[in-house]
Amino acid sequence: MDSNFFAMVNRMKLIDRWALMRNTAKENIAEHSHSVAVIAHALALIGNKKFGKNYDEQRVCLLALYHDTTEVITGDMPTPVKYYNDEIRDVYKEVEHSAAQRLLAMLPEEFREDYEPLFEKRDEDKELWVLVKAADRISALIKCIEESRMGNLEFSKALEAQEKLIDDIKLDEVKYFRENFLNAYYLTLDEHTK
Repeated sequence: MDSNFFAMVNRMKLIDRWALMRNTAKENIAEHSHSVAVIAHALALIGNKKFGKNYDEQRVCLLALYHDTTEVITGDMPTPVKYYNDEIRDVYKEVEHSAAQRLLAMLPEEFREDYEPLFEKRDEDKELWVLVKAADRISALIKCIEESRMGNLEFSKALEAQEKLIDDIKLDEVKYFRENFLNAYYLTLDEHTK
């Protein structure tokens, strides 16, 4: 039996983010998911090493890698549209659920239960999904920083909004990441290598 699942997942590199804004550098959902996975993994490690948490670092990384995979079917809905009101947000969640079911159906039956938790959130992963969401926001902030550093005024308001969103996250792991790692994204390559 041929399965289309992995070929579809591979198409993540074809779905661009930030479609409503002029970009100096395009970002696709594959690149974004890698960024979110790296940051989520870091947040889990920070939580475990600095704040006595017991996060599963590998699991959070895996959840982050797949967190936007349904967008190979739905496309990347711009945030202002997706969260415009409760009705649109709820309908979009249904669309995402349907897309997840379509993707899972592309797998051989024996593998579906292994991949289902990556698409359908389970209670046992609840605190990990909080880290993934925080990492997703940090990744968005990093994109805004990069665009602003390139002189792209299109991202100036988004940068302010993302900085506020990060400040509003009440997680010690995020605060630690912001204080110890985020400032480096505002630097040039020469400043990094001094």
